[in-house]
Amino acid sequence: MTVTITRLYQSHAEARSVVEALEAADVGSRNISVVASNADDWHKDKKPATYPDKDLDGRDDRAEAAGAGAGVGAAVGGTVGALTGLGLMAIPGVGPIVAAGWLVATLAGAAAGGATGGIVGALTQIGSTPEEAEVYAESLRRGGAVVSVRADEKDKGRIAGIMDRTSINPMDRRKAYSGAGWTRFDPAAPTYNADMVRKERELYRR
Repeated sequence: MTVTITRLYQSHAEARSVVEALEAADVGSRNISVVASNADDWHKDKKPATYPDKDLDGRDDRAEAAGAGAGVGAAVGGTVGALTGLGLMAIPGVGPIVAAGWLVATLAGAAAGGATGGIVGALTQIGSTPEEAEVYAESLRRGGAVVSVRADEKDKGRIAGIMDRTSINPMDRRKAYSGAGWTRFDPAAPTYNADMVRKERELYRR
């Protein structure tokens, strides 16, 4: 039985470290997906692809047809490489993100308005509860990152243990947001800029 394990992180740097740890533990890159906010401009490639590039790997999908099925991570030498090398997509209410792995297709639907419920709907599709998905979406808006891994049930404990080392408890973060007046993710809300992301992260460093 395959399960999906999803965890929340404060920044793309923390997500990257977790992905490196997962790959070092022999978790295949094709089973890892990463979504990271680019509100603070850590990923500098601002030019959207003008050719068909649904998997956001920076390559023309038509030229990749022969290698279909290899997975986004495998196509660019591992998910960590993908995380630093992919282009951007913009999701309503979240803003610019960089994404890698199997979750990209679902997120592309959210970006295009084709996924029911937008980003929250996309996250619930992969097994997050609606409450978790709301917090994940809001955290992405505020500069966070999400890592999701597809794994066999027998490996769940081992993989979750790696991911939990630096992850954020979504219910704790919900309480923090609610204490400041937040009620739920709003796809019409203004997106964060780099300065707002910096201030947000400072709140939790204290």
